[in-house]
Amino acid sequence: MQPDLERELIRKCKSGDARFYEPLVRAYEPTGLRLAVAMRRPFGPWFFQILRNQCRDMLRSRKAKFRMEAVDERLEERPADGERGPERRRQRNAARDVLWRGLEQIGPEHREILVLKELEGFRYGEIAQILEIPEGTVASRLYHARHALREALEQMNVEYP
Repeated sequence: MQPDLERELIRKCKSGDARFYEPLVRAYEPTGLRLAVAMRRPFGPWFFQILRNQCRDMLRSRKAKFRMEAVDERLEERPADGERGPERRRQRNAARDVLWRGLEQIGPEHREILVLKELEGFRYGEIAQILEIPEGTVASRLYHARHALREALEQMNVEYP
């Protein structure tokens, strides 16, 4: 891309006109993809690392507070035969709501690592890549995050196994 055109597109993006963002991304997309593939890393952790950084930037810029707006759809997927019915669905929804209320009470670092491990099912090595920390630190942070969530649930008078 020509430097003058690039500067102009960036200027328009900075002024709030998001439609000029796509041409910038498209111009560098093939090179970026080749670089990503050449790094010989699994795509998932790389993608989630970028997503994490983008979300953090957005939250910082808006000074937004964590809110769970999306439903954990996996809880709504085909339940086992013994788990069907309105009462079981109500119990699952109540448990999900309590979990998210508890997650809202703990710090973002704890919340982030718990979501990656417990809700999304990433392995320690994948979490380490996403968060750019050693695997041993993943284990330590998970321990402290679980402890923080347990305390938050206790303060909410929630009984757990």
